[in-house]
Amino acid sequence: MDDVRFAVLGTGGIGRRTLDVARHRDGVTPVAACDRNGVAVDHGGLDVDELLEATEGNIASGPEGDVAADGGAKAASGVKQTGERAGVAASAQGEPTETPIDDVIAESDGIDAVLMALPNLEHDFIPRVAERFAEADYEGVLIDVLKRSRVIGMLEDREETLEDSGITFICGAGATPGFLTGAAALAAQSFVEVEAVEIWWGVGLKSGYEDNRGTVREDIAHLDGYDVERAREMSEAEIEALIDEHDGRLEFRDMEHADDVLLERAGICDAEDVTVGGVLDVRQDEKPTTTTVRVTGTTFDGERGTNTFRLDDDTSMEANVNGPAIGYMKAGVLRNRAGDYGVYGPAEVMPGF
Repeated sequence: MDDVRFAVLGTGGIGRRTLDVARHRDGVTPVAACDRNGVAVDHGGLDVDELLEATEGNIASGPEGDVAADGGAKAASGVKQTGERAGVAASAQGEPTETPIDDVIAESDGIDAVLMALPNLEHDFIPRVAERFAEADYEGVLIDVLKRSRVIGMLEDREETLEDSGITFICGAGATPGFLTGAAALAAQSFVEVEAVEIWWGVGLKSGYEDNRGTVREDIAHLDGYDVERAREMSEAEIEALIDEHDGRLEFRDMEHADDVLLERAGICDAEDVTVGGVLDVRQDEKPTTTTVRVTGTTFDGERGTNTFRLDDDTSMEANVNGPAIGYMKAGVLRNRAGDYGVYGPAEVMPGF
């Protein structure tokens, strides 16, 4: 396939890792990146080394400083500053802007795919961003690594709009949902009836909370007694106190992860038969538990069994989130060029390498 020119919306942990991983993958060229402070566009290809070095430490976080619904910037007191300007605006390739998403949309004729690395925002934020691309007559691929089940329905409500525009939207295309959702769909092929899918993940953040603030805040929203709204309003001090209270190790049970509705959408099983949980350790490199997918079902000849898929403990979060995201992006571009528009989940699409 021809080289895929892509943009990244959001240069926190997920966005930065996408740019980093892309340097090691053939056939993909980042041509645009933005955060709430600035935008960088070069249709010949961004200088990723310079961009990452210039923005090192500029992590968006905190109840202040969120990207506004119109694509502009709210107060930025939650951003760590490097150099004279914050975020992408600190790069020699960047320009300050109050409308970063709109600026990328304005350049989208030269962009094949857009990865939305925007965690820790209100539930309908990504669906509304997708709608804005459609209203601008963008024809290409949108991809995200969103986690929450209810967002899938919001995207499906906009599917006709996306199809009419010529957009192929691949949703939940990281590790879980994403890579592990696809693994469950493959493991289910042994069975004529699937009775349970259990996804259990382990993540050790070698770079700690400081470099993964958005991701950690998003995960906190899945803890018992928390939700997106409460997690968004927590101060840095409150989050650090919560992490200290759990000795840096957060355990999650029965998470509202989109694996359930995505597997149901693909016809694998009912959403209620899917459970997702895991352990996040922000103080050590090693995974606190092995990431495992277990699919239990009955075969055509009446045998009941469980197929198990395990990730190696030495594979990093970057490898397991951003690698698949780029793979799904490539697959999405192939579908888009073939005229397949609308909303797809990771259990419906096999990522390209």
